[in-house]
Amino acid sequence: MRYVPRYKRGDRVNHWIVALLFVCAALSGLAFFHPSLYFFSNLFGGGPWTRILHPFIGVLVFLGFCGLFARFRRANVMTESDRNWRRDIRVMVSGDKKNLPPAGRYNTGQKLVFWVFAGSLLVLLLTGLVFWRPWLADFFPILAIRIAVVLHSIAAVVLIIAAIIHIYAAIWVKGTVRAMTRGTVTEAWARQNHPRWNREVRGGP
Repeated sequence: MRYVPRYKRGDRVNHWIVALLFVCAALSGLAFFHPSLYFFSNLFGGGPWTRILHPFIGVLVFLGFCGLFARFRRANVMTESDRNWRRDIRVMVSGDKKNLPPAGRYNTGQKLVFWVFAGSLLVLLLTGLVFWRPWLADFFPILAIRIAVVLHSIAAVVLIIAAIIHIYAAIWVKGTVRAMTRGTVTEAWARQNHPRWNREVRGGP
């Protein structure tokens, strides 16, 4: 079986660091999202420690994602073929990929998830800074803090949903997880799921 290199070691390390930090940020944030989820605070040493650690973990998630953004932003730029892909998305969901525009390194769905991640994390960072006590919250009026809390919560829900979709898609498309664990994919996987990228890697037109 022939394999095609997809991710370098640095890419994979960056990804898994962000993934681990994201899980910690999500669980610590959910602890304050609703009283029924407060038990998650036990994972971080209780309520006070969770409140202290959550914003620092969130900043680390953002900085870690900046590394991924710098590495992959160009590959996630939308193109004309992505517009055609969105038009035929029902065909993709049905499992028939033959009539879809050939995907490059990332298909349209993956690109959308990437930009949702980027936008949500930026909103989370900016709004989180507004009500970060005791460091920055005193510089903002109470109305700004309340609006920031609402936007922070909405962005968090959007980001968690996007992460679930990302994980589900990686499991659903057999062979995808290998790309981020071993750095390679099978040639058959590349030919079926990302034919244009496969041709580019192999030096074809």
